[in-house]
Amino acid sequence: MGDRAKHPIIIGITGNIGSGKSTVASLLRAWGYPVLDLDELAQRARENKKEELKRIFPEAFKGEELDRRALAQMVFSDPERLRALEDLLHPEIRRLLAQELAQLQAPLVFLEIPLLFEKGWEARLDGTLLVVAPLEERIRRVRERSGLSREEVLAREKAQMPEEEKRRRATWILPNRGGLGELEEGLREILTRIRERFGLS
Repeated sequence: MGDRAKHPIIIGITGNIGSGKSTVASLLRAWGYPVLDLDELAQRARENKKEELKRIFPEAFKGEELDRRALAQMVFSDPERLRALEDLLHPEIRRLLAQELAQLQAPLVFLEIPLLFEKGWEARLDGTLLVVAPLEERIRRVRERSGLSREEVLAREKAQMPEEEKRRRATWILPNRGGLGELEEGLREILTRIRERFGLS
């Protein structure tokens, strides 16, 4: 996606559970940067492929409604079914992403991707921005907003790639251990570095 004559610069935003990646995405939107949410595109892809999903995973439906939790439990314990789901949805997600990008008239676009490194998205991007925070702080944030137990949060953390490995792979790392002002300052510094790297005014 780095052909700058035809495409904007695309930077992926990611981070483990509770890191604050959605806060970073909100700040960027408030500052006028386009931010696409891969989870939203995945939801649209599921809706567009509803009939195919129903045929492949009938037990994940309650009438006409897809039970996402049931589908998740079904595929994450069965690699073959997970592959079938990804083979169905990933091309549609990429199609929707290309459609969104074609409508944008911006030189720099951000893409919020929770499982960026886990799913190998970095190969499709011009750079990656990893939001990091101490584990105990992340656990506190998730429990406050979701009501999950500490054990449930840790189980979700364990299912993700370790933060240390993501740090090794990321282009830029944004700490989120203080207040909003500190996060804003760090993000502005990274934006300056991104613009300098790609020659954006």
